[in-house]
Amino acid sequence: MPEALVPQINAHFNGKFEVELKYRLPDPDAFFRSLKAKEPEVMLENNLEHDCYFDLPSCVLNAEYKSLCIREMQPSGIMLWIVKGPEKDRCEAVNISDATKAKSMLHTLGYECVLEIKKRRSIYFLGEFHLTVDHLEGLGDFAELAIMTNDESLLAMYEVKLLQLAEDLGLSEAQREFLSYRELKQALNLTTP
Repeated sequence: MPEALVPQINAHFNGKFEVELKYRLPDPDAFFRSLKAKEPEVMLENNLEHDCYFDLPSCVLNAEYKSLCIREMQPSGIMLWIVKGPEKDRCEAVNISDATKAKSMLHTLGYECVLEIKKRRSIYFLGEFHLTVDHLEGLGDFAELAIMTNDESLLAMYEVKLLQLAEDLGLSEAQREFLSYRELKQALNLTTP
């Protein structure tokens, strides 16, 4: 990853609130053409991500609309501890240097990996926003348009701006996906024999 992007990366992923719009991509190539026409800055492309979601055996985090995830990304080597909820816009992440040790610590505290999600992800910057383009086996292709902030009063304004950006990229309201990858994966697991 280019050194010049490090301050931008920190700025893009700093905050405890996240406005995120997710869209299904029936034609990923068409979306990439629209995105590339806007000349985004590339953070990384075709990274493989492995997310392990943790909860106690009583599923207390899930019941409280919270999630705890350890994410490992290759080949970038980025490792994150991510907590979301209970509000839908609440999201905090921190870089960690040893995912194996973090998972061991969670196991020691009684947490179990209750769900694993693997995806291929590319991340781009367009101005103040970051966009991820994901492929999840069994679920399909998605684009997430997002911004993080510490100022909760800006969330509604950012949502309006992201909706406009989505339209500029050729995404329609019919393509919106309101479920998280975790919820989509759990639903898929329930319907798969």
